[in-house]
Order: sequence, then structure tokens, then C-alpha cells
Amino acid sequence: MMATTIPNPSPSPAARSPRILYRQAKARDGADQAEVFHHAVMQGAAAHYSVAEREAWAATMPREGSVWVARQSLYTTLVAACDGRCVGFLEVDIPRSHVATLYVWPSLARRGIGTTLLVHAERMLLEHGHGRATIDASRMLTESLLRRGWQDLGVEWVNRDGVKLERRRLERRLNAIET
Repeated sequence: MMATTIPNPSPSPAARSPRILYRQAKARDGADQAEVFHHAVMQGAAAHYSVAEREAWAATMPREGSVWVARQSLYTTLVAACDGRCVGFLEVDIPRSHVATLYVWPSLARRGIGTTLLVHAERMLLEHGHGRATIDASRMLTESLLRRGWQDLGVEWVNRDGVKLERRRLERRLNAIET
């Protein structure tokens, strides 16, 4: 996978270096992934889920880098890195054509980082012969994905430590685009 960059718009000498780099995850990203996940759930999802719901959701994954490194062997993991640090990531299960996770650092949300990670994942799925992709989207993600052409297949409820969390199963038909 080729890395994609978004140039830094600042006029400083750092402007010559990329601001956001999209690439495959590395073991060193695990600790950052743990923090991105925790903050995306606890802060980023605050307008969509109660404190109890967010605490139950966050508790599903330890705030420990080694756990996320282990997940890199289960999923193809793409990261958005800023100044060498993971600020967003996506895990895709290529054989199932399913996006397992998508999280972005809360202060960087709604800036296209998640969308760009999805574009890269969709391209990978197309390259592996898949014509459709699925994702189990949180309340905060569903609306933006529907605007991008994903289809709503219905609500699902998952139980996290006795707390029911709503998510929506979405599907998207994948189309090759010329670049």
C-alpha cells in the first residue's frame, strides 16, 4: 500500500513535510491506538452515548498498546499518523469485507481523516475482489456514512458488561475509481 499524505499548510519550514501520513500500522502504533480508541469513545462519542454507555464501550479494550499490536495480526490496520504519532486508525477484516473499527482522535474528528482511511480500506477490498463492504457504525458515525452512500441494513444492539449499545449495520457497494 502506498502512503498518502496531506501537505502541511503552514508557511514554516515544516511545510515541506507531510502533516498526515496514511500507512499500514506498525507495532510502535499500538500505544497510540489504545489512546485514540479510549479518547474517541470517552470524549468523541459524548454527544451520542451516555457516560455509562461510553464506559462500558471503552472497557471492551484495555488501554494497553500490546493488545492493539496483537490485533494488528488479526486485521489489516491502517493508521493516520501526524508527526509520527497515530491520530486515527481503521481495522479491516479483508476476508469478510468488513471494517471492524474506525477511530479518530476527538479534536481531529470531522476533518476527513476517517473518510480517507475508509477510502484506502475500500480500495484494498476492491483489490482483493470484493464488491461490497460492511461496517457496524456507532451513532456518531452512521449519519456521515449514510451521506457517503452507505446503505442502512438495520439496528443492532450489543451488550457490553450489561449495558446495551446501539449500532447500525451498514453496507456499501464498492466501485473502482480512477486516480
